[in-house]
Amino acid sequence: MRVLGVDPGLTRCGVGVVEGVPGRPCTLVAYYVVYTDPADDLALRLLHLDRSLNELVAKHEPESVAVERVFSQHNVRTVMGTAQASGIAVLAGARAGLPVQTYTPSEVKAAVTGSGQADKAQMTAMVTRLLRLAEPPKPADAADALALAICHVWRGGTRSKLAAAADRARRGGAR
Repeated sequence: MRVLGVDPGLTRCGVGVVEGVPGRPCTLVAYYVVYTDPADDLALRLLHLDRSLNELVAKHEPESVAVERVFSQHNVRTVMGTAQASGIAVLAGARAGLPVQTYTPSEVKAAVTGSGQADKAQMTAMVTRLLRLAEPPKPADAADALALAICHVWRGGTRSKLAAAADRARRGGAR
């Protein structure tokens, strides 16, 4: 399964692509950070993010997209930009006809490190180790995007299979 993970942000949006199957180590395909200039008009920033994410989906042809779910922060301005970037990421997956799954930061941390309370350094260290990289992916937005992709391979793949089996059972039971 090839997954494109997105750590949404309006100024810095992390994107990571991995391949793998549940229960096995994943393989790094690529990672990026899409930057927008805070001095630019919001519409232009969102358009740049939209174009960049669509290009990366087309280039890497993932089977699904995993996006970090926006959670409440104290800084409303920051959460608004993150929510807007998240919407663009979800749209990029949907536009390509791909299943899109969102995960909370604690779900990703638990999947990757075993603890929903892991800090950024622990997450980056585990992503580096799990993908067998010589050095940590930088900046942290890229490492976070890779963690989302790993989380989806390990959790989302199983979740999708269970949902498909339940759907088949419902269709078979309705006949």
